[in-house]
Amino acid sequence: MTKNNTTEKIKKMTALAVFAALAYVIHFIHIPVAFLNLDFKDVIMAIGGMYFGPVSGLVLAVLVPLLEYPTSSTAEYGLIMNILSSVSFVVVASLIYRFKKTLSGAIIGLVSAALAMTSVMMVANLFITPFYMGVSRSEVAALIPTLLLPFNAIKAILNASLTLCLYKPLTRVLKATGFGRRTEAEVTTDVTPFPVRSVIVWIVGGVIAAISLVIIFTVLGGTIEFN
Repeated sequence: MTKNNTTEKIKKMTALAVFAALAYVIHFIHIPVAFLNLDFKDVIMAIGGMYFGPVSGLVLAVLVPLLEYPTSSTAEYGLIMNILSSVSFVVVASLIYRFKKTLSGAIIGLVSAALAMTSVMMVANLFITPFYMGVSRSEVAALIPTLLLPFNAIKAILNASLTLCLYKPLTRVLKATGFGRRTEAEVTTDVTPFPVRSVIVWIVGGVIAAISLVIIFTVLGGTIEFN
């Protein structure tokens, strides 16, 4: 292994540690909705996975829930649900983006990730929530149209829109600080203004995120907490 390869690996491990720490800190800002909980750690992990690759995304999606576990009030049920939710979103987004590193690839990846996370959590709620809440599966199934499906779909859409908005600015910072190799074209574009296309993406993503939050607070009765 050459010195350059060793340096790159150290930089990557350092960056992933920072992503994991940031995602862990961000999970303390959350929005409870009934017995469910919405936080924004998947956004940070998805950006890390899309930038460093799906394997790195998988590591983050498992590591951060494990870091949360000792202080979680939902015990092993919450740990399983957290891992399933994060893995389905982060890995799908980063895997698709790995093979199509364009704006359209990012959009396809994030839309697919949102669909995957929503689908996985519907199944997980049916099989895990009855044990967690001590109720029958039919009682949980009755909550799907009024709570579980709207909550998970809005959460997935919110995560996808925020990831789309934040990916470019954060990865520019990573490249500028040496975390990741840059092509000559990327070095040139780093000192140029953001293109109109990026501004449009921020506007559209921001509007979708804002609408999602309005639905969470006004329709589903969410309240923001910091703990």
